[in-house]
Amino acid sequence: VQLQASGGGLVQAGGSLRLSCAASGTIFSINDMGWFRQAPGKQRESVATITSGRSTDYADSVKGRFTISRDNAKNTVYLQMNSLKPEDTAVYYCNAEVVGPFGLTYDYWGQGTQVTVSS
Repeated sequence: VQLQASGGGLVQAGGSLRLSCAASGTIFSINDMGWFRQAPGKQRESVATITSGRSTDYADSVKGRFTISRDNAKNTVYLQMNSLKPEDTAVYYCNAEVVGPFGLTYDYWGQGTQVTVSS
């Protein structure tokens, strides 16, 4: 299974970006999916998560600005980021808990996509 993230880039403060992450390979289903980020010199942190039933959870720092969604038919998770701030600058990673053969679950990470917000 591979997760391919895309959509990062350079944007001015107040702007918007939409990240996408598509899972491919032998996938029976996907449980939770999420986005994490890691800024230079900081630990990786959870940004937003979404369950298979589409229940969502957000870091306090992004509530009201970011929206996570998923398309189960496409095994894809999205992160719409609005009102971006310089402190949102980080490498963003997608994550998925994939259900494989025999009901076993595996945790996968995307390769990371850089988001840079200029002031």
